[in-house]
Amino acid sequence: MATKKSIVTKDKIVSMYMDYVLENSEKPKSVYNFTKLNNFSETEFYSFFGTIESIEKEIFKMFLDKTVELLNKNPDYENYDMKSKMLSFYFTFFEILTANRSYVVMILKQNNNQLKKLTELSGLRSSYKKYIREIISDDYRVQLEKFQNFQEKAIQETSWIQLLLTLKFWLDDSSPSFEKTDIYIEKSVKATFELMNIAPLESLIDFGKFIFKEKIYNK
Repeated sequence: MATKKSIVTKDKIVSMYMDYVLENSEKPKSVYNFTKLNNFSETEFYSFFGTIESIEKEIFKMFLDKTVELLNKNPDYENYDMKSKMLSFYFTFFEILTANRSYVVMILKQNNNQLKKLTELSGLRSSYKKYIREIISDDYRVQLEKFQNFQEKAIQETSWIQLLLTLKFWLDDSSPSFEKTDIYIEKSVKATFELMNIAPLESLIDFGKFIFKEKIYNK
């Protein structure tokens, strides 16, 4: 009796793609080869993705989507202030990245760590900026009205740069359980919010000393 073929889903295609990249240290040569190797049709592939490259973009977006999904399962999360939501996001997001570290490191280091140039992060960038827009609290929106230099779009963009810097730090972090990345997250988020409150000096100096020690002194 013939076994029933399993249903191909978006998540399954992503999982098969990540396995292929890790096992072969390169992306599939074509949709045809990838689908044939994994025993499903090109038609099934194209019902979810238009190209191999679109999978790469979707993976990092899915990491973010999973992060937000997990955050929203916490009944207390909705009542967090913006800073607490940001910290929760970072710790959860980097837990997911760590669970997929072999794949993430391979992809992000393929372009000499020029993260801003990676098209694979374009989907993540759009979704992350949308997330930032959604968590900007009324208190900060009042401040935005008072200080024209701190426009909402500027906060989204600087938050994206901050995420890239944290990614870079995490990629280079060799500490047990990536504990230095946790310290980096706490200090960088604290400094960012104190900057937004126009009281940045103490946190920025503290954060600067940490960055100097970890990124320059220990080179």
